[in-house]
Amino acid sequence: MQWLICVIASIGFAFDIYELLMGQFVFPPAIAELTGARPGTPEFQSWVGKLFYIPAVAGGIFGLLGGWLTDRLGRRRVLTWSILLYAISAFAAGFSTSIWMLLFFRCTTFVGVCVEFVAAVAWLAELFTQHERREKVLGYTQAFSSIGGLLVAVANGLAVKYALSLPAISMPDWLNIFGGAIKEAHAPWRYTLMSGIIPAIPLIIIRPFLPESPAWAEKKAKGTLRRPSLAELFSPELRQTTLVTTVMFACSYGAAFGAIQQVPQMVPGFPQVRAQTEGKPVPEQKKIAQATAANYGKVQEVGGLVGRCLLALLVLKIVSRQSLLRVFQVPGLILTPIIFGIIAVHNTTLGGGVTLFHVGIFLAGLLTVAQFSFWGNYLPRVYPLHLRGTGESFAANIGGRLVGTSFAWVTNTLAASTLITAGTAPAKMAYSAAIVVFVVYAVGFAASFWLPEPKDELPEATRETATRSEARV
Repeated sequence: MQWLICVIASIGFAFDIYELLMGQFVFPPAIAELTGARPGTPEFQSWVGKLFYIPAVAGGIFGLLGGWLTDRLGRRRVLTWSILLYAISAFAAGFSTSIWMLLFFRCTTFVGVCVEFVAAVAWLAELFTQHERREKVLGYTQAFSSIGGLLVAVANGLAVKYALSLPAISMPDWLNIFGGAIKEAHAPWRYTLMSGIIPAIPLIIIRPFLPESPAWAEKKAKGTLRRPSLAELFSPELRQTTLVTTVMFACSYGAAFGAIQQVPQMVPGFPQVRAQTEGKPVPEQKKIAQATAANYGKVQEVGGLVGRCLLALLVLKIVSRQSLLRVFQVPGLILTPIIFGIIAVHNTTLGGGVTLFHVGIFLAGLLTVAQFSFWGNYLPRVYPLHLRGTGESFAANIGGRLVGTSFAWVTNTLAASTLITAGTAPAKMAYSAAIVVFVVYAVGFAASFWLPEPKDELPEATRETATRSEARV
């Protein structure tokens, strides 16, 4: 049963990030098809920012509600329905006939993803309450998030390569409530979106066997479970924890969305890509650029996977949570502005098909993505049981998904402005990303000095109740 729990949590974490990170591959070609706007134009950049940020707003708001429902209705129930919501929404988005339809289903996808992370972390923390085992389970199951990022890069690469061999995408008129028609029935971005249905399949089969959190269920049955309250997050005991974790979670997401997810827009400016696309038709140029972006995406996700595994190894070796986080913050503060502000503009070939940006994006992924796993281990230890989902949700969804993802909009707005004087659209995007990533890393590092150190055990948990809970599982 414990292995089954870890499997379903790993699938949930993997496709959580799978759904989020497909935007970097999907949005540029989708906007071009659905609006006719060309990359680099104000209209195009505006829609990129909207598709990154508006779903994040929806996810942040409804995700906060989902965290509250996790504390009210139970971890397992909310976890299950959140995964089904984002899987079905991603599949439906593949049928988009307008940019507004795509935006709608990206919003519902984001809502499911935002709720899933909170429910899964609380669920695992309360099923595995012994300190050492809990830290390992949370660390290694979250590592599958980077497997999800790697999988979406692979899926997009396969979609680009085999799009014309796959069945044409069409929608019956009686289902088309949004109106319009599918222009490119073999568009790779559509197949990439539709692949998000995959996690719903094992979940439907496994769901009847999943247990509820014993600690939550016991309090619920006895009638001693306190009602969650947003106001309590700002009580004197929890105020500093709530504010600091929200700011730092926002900075972690700001680096990912403000810089790393904008790489596909930098790729067309690389000397290697310009050499391959020179003199070729526009559709062929787009295909080459998309395939190259997918390749860099794979490298970045491998870096993220290494970072998450490194975090899982260090989480029990470095006692101070501030020190653990700075292992990734300090080098990130130094290296990421160089990676995006210099290497992404003047990318050089190292040999064997490897460029300097391959090395850079690997390190950017390692240093940034590892911080996401840190929060999954940290947050359950600083909020009591009746507030665990609500507290995690506030930091993850208001800080990370609502505020943090807005840096995608900031980067695209900056790139479209006259403040950046670089001559090409890809170069403007790279310089903008460098500025944003430096700012969010600097703010996150400064905030880490106020990060409270958690207790060894979960709040309201003792070694006796921890052993009893795991025995039930």
